Amino acid sequence: MAASSEHAPRLPQHVAVVMDGNGRWAEQRRRPRPFGHRAGVKAVRGIIGACVSKGIGALTLFAFSSENWSRPRSEVSSLMDLFLRSLRREAAELSANGVRLRFIGDRSRFSQELVSLMGDVEQQTLSNERLHLNIAVNYGGRWDIVAAARDLAFAVAQGTLDPEQIDQDRFALSMSLAGLPEPDLLIRTGGERRISNFLLWQLAYTELYFSNALWPDFDDAAFDAALTDFAQRERRFGKTGKQLQSGAASS
Repeated sequence: MAASSEHAPRLPQHVAVVMDGNGRWAEQRRRPRPFGHRAGVKAVRGIIGACVSKGIGALTLFAFSSENWSRPRSEVSSLMDLFLRSLRREAAELSANGVRLRFIGDRSRFSQELVSLMGDVEQQTLSNERLHLNIAVNYGGRWDIVAAARDLAFAVAQGTLDPEQIDQDRFALSMSLAGLPEPDLLIRTGGERRISNFLLWQLAYTELYFSNALWPDFDDAAFDAALTDFAQRERRFGKTGKQLQSGAASS
């Protein structure tokens, strides 16, 4: 007999992940850092599949930050090549599994070939609703906020928006993840305990989970551990625990 929904674990609607540790994983094996990035692709496939099977509606992956351009040129070049090859290889399967793919970040520094492919994949998966998969590339949380402020300032200058209409909800509509719920859970792998300029606006009330596993080692069991931890959290959003209990009792 299936377990009743009353006892089903509480799952996040939206999971965000800082995929850290590919380079260290490779170095531990005395291999070049790009070897770790290639190994990390398998972990990406795993967490996408897990979100689809569990019914988690949105997944945002931090693939390449605006600060990552300062890494060695050979590593950046390898990452761009891996990105291109992975997109070509995975797009059809993602679409077949009902995944909608969206890229967030500043595309101006990417090659025209990559920008074109990103647009094609977004269009190809546009009507899918099973999982909203967001890939953050050349992304920074401060960039996201500044870009939104610039868009709003332009609308005000054009006379299409009254400054008095700008509140938190209107501001959020100009952010990269507009139209999606804010992340309930942020997972960072690799043992670091920081968010590294990722989704600064959207993470205001997100539960944070830090894993010591390096990203290529972050498997289904590690993801389940993060979800179990999340299910045990009390999310108060500024209220007291007593207020939440009172609200639950009266509903």
